[in-house]
Amino acid sequence: MPTTKHILVYSDSLTWGIVPTTRQRLPFEERWPGVLHAALNTVEGNGRVRLTEDCLNGRRTAFDDPYKPGRNALSGIQQVIEAQSPLDLVVLLLGTNDFQSMHQNKPWHSATGIAALINAIRTAPVEPGMPVPPILVIAPPQLDNPRGPIGPKFDGGDVASRGLSQAIRQVSEDAGCAFFDSNTVTTSSTHDGVHLDADQHHALGLALAPAVARLLADDSADCSTSTGAPGVPDLDRS
Repeated sequence: MPTTKHILVYSDSLTWGIVPTTRQRLPFEERWPGVLHAALNTVEGNGRVRLTEDCLNGRRTAFDDPYKPGRNALSGIQQVIEAQSPLDLVVLLLGTNDFQSMHQNKPWHSATGIAALINAIRTAPVEPGMPVPPILVIAPPQLDNPRGPIGPKFDGGDVASRGLSQAIRQVSEDAGCAFFDSNTVTTSSTHDGVHLDADQHHALGLALAPAVARLLADDSADCSTSTGAPGVPDLDRS
């Protein structure tokens, strides 16, 4: 019987599936992890895949929300890794909320937060003999004129975040992690300029499926070393 592969997706509202301009949530089958999960489980010979979401609205990479507790991804990631292990892959898609208007961050700050998360994942206190999972880092789509009810929260974020995908790509390469730039397959929401519309979730999930399947099947894509791993793919360019 094929071994079940376990993927953890650690992210924010772009993955939680908030419906732009509302407080509603897309069903699992319409969120990009659900689309990815379905696609992976239809790949012949890929075995079975279990995908676990840990996605929180407003989650930053390594910064606190002054109005809501628990939005600092770094403060809880090691406990999540310990709780969900053993894991075959961790997927990070974070950075958008680092550019809420109460922050003064630049792409370097957000990318450095990603680097801190990578290190935390690799040093999590998992049980003896459990693997340090490979990591796939996804750069979020570029903010585009944030508007609607969410507009004031992200005022100026589209300008402040320019260059974020390149900065995240660099820290991913430096750390030896697989990287995917979501900007190659989608924009941010056409309704609020921040989140993902339903068709964009679908496009991202389908685009990630072959890349994630390769990571699950390819032992050489192991990202467990802090100094980087030769041949770790830049998935949106492969």
